[in-house]
Parts: sequence; C-alpha cells; structure tokens
Amino acid sequence: MSNVYEQEAKRREKSRNLRPLRRLLPFVAKYRPQVAMAFVALLVASLATLAIPIAVRRVFDHGFTGENAGLVDQYFGVMLAVVGLLALGSAVRFYFVTWIGERVVADVRDALFRHLTLLAPSYYETQKTGEVISRLTADTTQIKSAFSSTASIALRNVVMLAGALVMMVYTSPKLSGLAALAIPLIVLPLVLYGRRVRSLSRLAQDTLADSAAFAQERLSAIATVQANTQESGTMAAFSAATRTAFDAAAKRTLARGVLTFLIILVALGAIVGLLWFGARDVMAGRLSGGTLSQFLLYAVFAASSLGQLSEVYGEVQLAAGASERISELLDEKPSISSAAGATPLPAPAKGLITFKGVSFHYPSRPGTEILGKLSFTAKPGEVVAIVGPSGAGKTTIFTLLQRFHDPQSGQISVDGVALPDADLASLRGAIATVPQDPVIFSGSVEDNIRFGRPEASTAEVEAAAKAARADGFIKALPQGYATLLGERGVTLSGGQRQRVAIARAILRNAPILLLDEATSSLDAESEQLIQQALEHVTQNRTTLVIAHRLATVRNADRILVLDKGKLVAQGTHGELMKKSPLYAKLAKLQFSVPSA
Repeated sequence: MSNVYEQEAKRREKSRNLRPLRRLLPFVAKYRPQVAMAFVALLVASLATLAIPIAVRRVFDHGFTGENAGLVDQYFGVMLAVVGLLALGSAVRFYFVTWIGERVVADVRDALFRHLTLLAPSYYETQKTGEVISRLTADTTQIKSAFSSTASIALRNVVMLAGALVMMVYTSPKLSGLAALAIPLIVLPLVLYGRRVRSLSRLAQDTLADSAAFAQERLSAIATVQANTQESGTMAAFSAATRTAFDAAAKRTLARGVLTFLIILVALGAIVGLLWFGARDVMAGRLSGGTLSQFLLYAVFAASSLGQLSEVYGEVQLAAGASERISELLDEKPSISSAAGATPLPAPAKGLITFKGVSFHYPSRPGTEILGKLSFTAKPGEVVAIVGPSGAGKTTIFTLLQRFHDPQSGQISVDGVALPDADLASLRGAIATVPQDPVIFSGSVEDNIRFGRPEASTAEVEAAAKAARADGFIKALPQGYATLLGERGVTLSGGQRQRVAIARAILRNAPILLLDEATSSLDAESEQLIQQALEHVTQNRTTLVIAHRLATVRNADRILVLDKGKLVAQGTHGELMKKSPLYAKLAKLQFSVPSA
C-alpha cells in the first residue's frame, strides 16, 4: 500500500518551497491588530534578550572589584528589569500568536466545510468520505499546531537570529567573519534535506487519512461486518493501514532527526571553533574577556535560534503538506452551481415539470446510458407514477430533476425555466423528497422533521408528524419529540424512519413532491395509513412517485413505464394493462401472488 501512496506523491507537482502556506495568508490578514500586537511583543522580548550580553560584557570588563560594587549593582538591577520586560513580552507574544492560530484554523475549517457542502453529490461518488473528513480535522489540526506554538517559536528565533548576527558583527567583525564561513554549512542541509522532510510529511498525512477512511467505512457498516464474520479480516486490514501510516511517519521522523543532528553539529561546532580563536585573541591582548563573552553569548543565541528553526522547520513542512491537501479541496470546483444571473422559479412555483429528449450517463460510467432521449411532462397538481424494472432509470429522473447532475443532451425545465438557468436554491426549495433509504441525523425527532423547514414551529412539526401517521410512535418514545435518535436513526425501525422522512417532506410544503418507494419499509397496516396521508399531501402539488409495488400507484393520474432508460408506455393503470406488455407482465407477477 505504501508504494501506491509514494507513486501518488510523485504524481503530484512537486513544491520546492512553502508556497502552499500562502493560501492561509488571507485568513491571517483579517486579524491585523492581533498580528501587530504579537509583532510588537516579539520585538520587545527579542530586544530585551539581546540587551543581556551587553550588560554581561560591562560586568566582566568593569566589575568584580570593590571600587565598582555600586556599578555592578546597577547593572544587575537593569538586567532584572530587562528580564521582567522579556517575560512580559514573551507572554504577550505567546497569547496573541496562539490566539491567531486558533482563530485562523477555526476560519479555515469553516471555509472548508462550507465549500464541501457546495460540492455536487457526484464529487462524493468518487471520493472516500473518511479521506475528506481527515483533511477537515487532522490536517487543520496540523495547521493549528504550526500557527500556534510553531509559529511563535519560529518568529521569535528568526528575529533573534537576525538580531544576534547584527550584534555579532558589531561586537567583533573578525570573529563574525569566521562565523560566516559556517553559515552555508548550516543552511545547505536545511534547504536540501527539508525537501525530503516535506515529501515524507505529505506521504505520512496521506496514509493516515487512508486508515481513517477505512475505519469510518467499516465502522459505519459494523452490522454487515459482523454478519459476514469479517471482524478478523477487518482488524487485519486496519492494522496493515496503520502500519503503513506508521512506516511513513517513522521515515519522516528519521529525516527530521537527521536534519536536527546536522544543524546542531555544525552550529555548536562553529561556536567551539570561535571560542578557540577568541581565547587566543584574549591571551594576545587583542580582545577583552568581556567582549569575547558578549560575542559568544550572541553566537549561542544565533546557534540556538538556528537549531530551533531546524526543528520547527519540520513542523512547518508538515503544515505546508496539510495546507496543500486542504488547498486541493478548496480548489475543487463544484460541478453544479447557479449560473451568473440565474433565474429564480416563479413565485409561487406551480410545479410544471418537463423532460425533453433527455439523455444521461453517469460520469463514472460513460459507456452505460441510463436515460435515452426521455421526454414527458408532469402538469401542476398531477400525480405521475414511474415504474419499470430495476436499472430502468427511475431514480435518475429524481437526481436530474434536483440537478445533482446535468444531462449530456436534452433539456429539463420547471415552470418553464431550464434547470441550468435556474437558481439552485430556488429550484431545490420547490422540491420535497422522500428517498427509498431515508436519512436520519443524530439529533432529536423534532430536529429531524424540522430539517425540512428549520423555521417551522413545534406545532407545525407535530402537525406534519400526524399527517405522516408518525405522531403515535413518536409520543411513545422515552422523551417524545425530544428523543435523540442516534447516528443514522439506529434506534428506529425502517418503517419509523420512513415516516419521519415523510413528515419532513410534508413540513417542507413544497409544490413538487418526489416519492422514491416511500412505503417500501412499511408493513401492510402502516402502508395503508401512509397511503391515506399521501393522498391528502399530494393534493394541489405535482407528485412524482417511483414504485415497484404497483398496488401503491394504481390510482395515479398517469403512469410512466420505463425500460432501459426509455419511455415505452404511459397511461392509467387500466390503459396500460391493455396496451403495455411490460406493465401487464409486472402487474401479473405482483397481483397474482397470493397473500400470506
């Protein structure tokens, strides 16, 4: 599996710098006052630190004698004040840098989630949800670490390094010249080996996301896993995924360790060499002991800053890799969106639906035509049933009508407005749907019903539940409408979930109602109750009904018979029994089966 990720990493355009982090600058720019405060505090703390070696030099050169006792006291008093200023500046810097990091990451997560909700369902047909969630959580957490503690350390050490280098030159140009010879030896591994660290960081993040995606997929279907006695196989596969992630992380950690070794070795080795040269000058009288002490302190500051920068550089590389992965999501363009100057549906919408010569295949299956030159019209207030064998394209009609995909040819319109020209919010706001497999969220019953119309009152929610014949079982739950349903509504039966979904559609009160096998999970008694409710609900609104059980659509105003994506017949139940062999065959198979 690691080879797959290494190939994927090589396939991507290689970045030789930290350019992906630029994507985060607009998020930081919104907080300029806090950035300014952090920068001022950084300067204060750095200047206070850089002032300490000057006081040390004066103590060494002019102190330690009885005549200068008062002067020494003054120096140490000033040093104590400088330490206080250093502590205050460091605390203020830490607070604002950390605050900015937390705020920026929260904004990034919000922006990323908003973008993800705008991507068409077709995007998620080819992407692992766990992989996307990993980028939303793990990668943004990595950025938070970089922007809070790592950024604070990096900024402090950059300023300290620059200040220490300036003061080294001011203190002793000769020793500074010798120190300059070591700088290329320090910078070269930082630049060259840093690229390796960044590549391995991206690989580690990819493999971690894959293990998270695998875990989410299997845990969300744990009943299927256990029913097929695949616990051991699932555990082994996840262990393999985590081992792959660990191997990638171990390689990254080794690379960072080697980089840190090289930087510290060269930097501290240079200091030892400078101390040797400086000691010789002191013994020769060319340099005072205090000046050498001051220079060495600045050299230690510079070396320490370089060492810490080499460590945080690895963290910054991790953040760059995470930012690159997040940018890939943010750069993903929605395949379906409202066009500029999109036309809202007439208000109020009437519900006139027209399919004219519509042909469609899913992007992932270009060789398989789902609909072929399909044409039909559903008039306002009409109940139109759609029947046919599995794979005939019935559900695809609903998908296209809600514009989750666009057809390759032909035109779909609602109230005379072609869907590509229609405002998406206006279009989907005119449609209520009851899917074959209803989606129940992990909130309360009331929250789930109100999802169809969030501004609805409690009384309206309860009225919708009564119309869907759901009020009885809801009130029997432990907390009634406030009962939490668990993830995907696991505490409800299939029929109960379907009635909650029907109540949601009723509450939405849209002029177009789409029913995809809305009674498929109900027993005979519940189905009869729901049919009575739907007869009331479908009045004065256009209703498209997909049904495999023809008994549920015998009273439809019109029935469309589909076969292999083509409309082969349409009419009432009685008409189709006479003129459509396919419909008559389906009806015979169902109605001739004796009841149990």
